[in-house]
Amino acid sequence: MAKKTYNEKLRNSGDLPKVESIAGTKQGARLQAQTMLIAAPLQYDALIKRVPLGRLTTIDRMMAYLAKQHGADVACPMTAGIFVNIAAQASEERLGLDETPYWRALKKGGELSEKYPGGLEGHKQWLLAEGHTVIQRGKRLFVQDYEEKIFEL
Repeated sequence: MAKKTYNEKLRNSGDLPKVESIAGTKQGARLQAQTMLIAAPLQYDALIKRVPLGRLTTIDRMMAYLAKQHGADVACPMTAGIFVNIAAQASEERLGLDETPYWRALKKGGELSEKYPGGLEGHKQWLLAEGHTVIQRGKRLFVQDYEEKIFEL
């Protein structure tokens, strides 16, 4: 069987989105939540596409937005990271057609993602091209004053 493309993965939602109970579980206790949304990859892709030039969002903000939209306490952090990466890789596969500006979606705290196409350097170059300032803290890269550029979803 041939390996799926990222665009096939993006569009294959299966039974997602779904809200599951995590009450009484270790994860529920750790996240202080009763219910968890597992959103579909296309939902993250659609949110990223809403972020205009010069503005930014974070994965945790997208998670909170989607959880609220579905009446869940939280969104699954593991699938969120995977699905945002799928959206980024799928955009690269489309070679500029129906582009998803994935570089505008930062990790928590304004951190750049090493998993995006081109790694940290690729992510940095996109952000610099849009006028953002990228700073280094140890081995990690962040957008300076990213909070001032947050786009409210």
